[in-house]
This record gives sequence, structure tokens and C-alpha cells, in this order.
Amino acid sequence: MLKIAPNSLSSFVFSILSLIRLGNNKMSQYPNTDLVILAGGQARRMQGKNKLLQQFDHEMQLLKIYHQFCDEVAKIWVNSHQDCIVYQEIIAEIACFSDDQAGFLGPLMGMKSAWAHVTTDYILFIPCDITFIPKDVLSKMHQALLEAENSQAVFISINEQNLYPFCLLKRDSLATLEKHLANEQLSIRKCFDDLNPKVVKYENPISFHSINSEQELRLYREELHIFSRSNSI
Repeated sequence: MLKIAPNSLSSFVFSILSLIRLGNNKMSQYPNTDLVILAGGQARRMQGKNKLLQQFDHEMQLLKIYHQFCDEVAKIWVNSHQDCIVYQEIIAEIACFSDDQAGFLGPLMGMKSAWAHVTTDYILFIPCDITFIPKDVLSKMHQALLEAENSQAVFISINEQNLYPFCLLKRDSLATLEKHLANEQLSIRKCFDDLNPKVVKYENPISFHSINSEQELRLYREELHIFSRSNSI
């Protein structure tokens, strides 16, 4: 029979519980990865509304993304210039950071800025207005990178539409991000061309994958309602 000294009992129990959690945690399938929600835009076509705090479908965007990935990533961050206190009131462990440079320079600046805060060597970036989050997307993106050693990025495509801001980047990508930003080249597509990217493809019956305006939100909800009714019959 195994005997454990009283002063080491707590450490032993903690170790066992940690192993159990690791076995049940999807993070054990791939390297430690942080999640950064890109929410640093101005949302002009949404009348300035903070899209991360909106409810497009069944749940507020912040909660929807958090609930999808809280057991799959090491830490969740929000790249935003506003409402950090609000995010942390909703989810206490959420961390926030703003862009290194002012001026709303787009997702590339948010991605570049993230590496000054994140300690992992991989970051999953997700736009705050995403509607469709595929299951097991992170593990599939890691698998795509594993199969292509020279790739520094992988992004998803839904119904043949490339969603570059929904991507997984290696820390090695930072130099390329910095180079494009230094040259005022803000196109995420052109930057990714230099990262030898891979793509993970999905199909989705709903045509709206992100929401950029009040009109798109209305059309998305109409389409979602029709789809839900047809699947309940």
C-alpha cells in the first residue's frame, strides 16, 4: 500500500488533479496557445457599437467566444481601446491590451501588439464579430501548421471565403508583421502571403460569417431564423 507523508499529501493530491485536468483538457493535444479577440476597430457601420458586447444570436459575442475556447487555450485576451473594465466585470480572468500605436490601423496592428503581452509561442486570433465558430478549429489549425513546418500562419475559409483575421500565428511571424507595418502596408492578405500560410476550410449553411453593419445583422438573424425553423420540422 502506498504511504504518503502528511506534509506532501496536499502536493500529491494537487498533482493528481492536475493530471486529470490535463487528460480532459484539449490543450494537451497541441502546444500552449493564447487566444486574442480582435476588437480594436471603430465599428462605424454599427454606429460605433461595441460588437463584442452585442448579442448576434444565442449569446453575447464575448461570452460565446469565451465559452467555446476557455478550456482550449492558456489565456484569453481582448485587443481593444475601450470597455476593458466591462469585459472584466463579465469575465474576471479576461486580460486586455490596446494597440501599440494609435490610429485604428487594423488587425495587423492588433496582431503585432499582442506579442508584447502573450508569453506562449502561438496565438489564436478571432475577430469580435464572428458568427460561426467551427468545433475543434484550434486543433485542426495546429495540425495544419504541424504538417507544414515552413508555415508561420494558418487561417480559416468558410464557404470559399477567406477569413484572414481568424487565424493561428507562430511567434516567428512577428518580424513579418513588423516589416509590413513599418512600411505602412496594412493589408492582412498581403502580409500573410509572406508567411507561407495554410488554410483550413469549412462549410456553413449560414452565409454571414461576420457582422459589419446593422443591415448584415438583420439579414443574418432572418437567415438564422429560417434555418432554425427548417431544421425543427
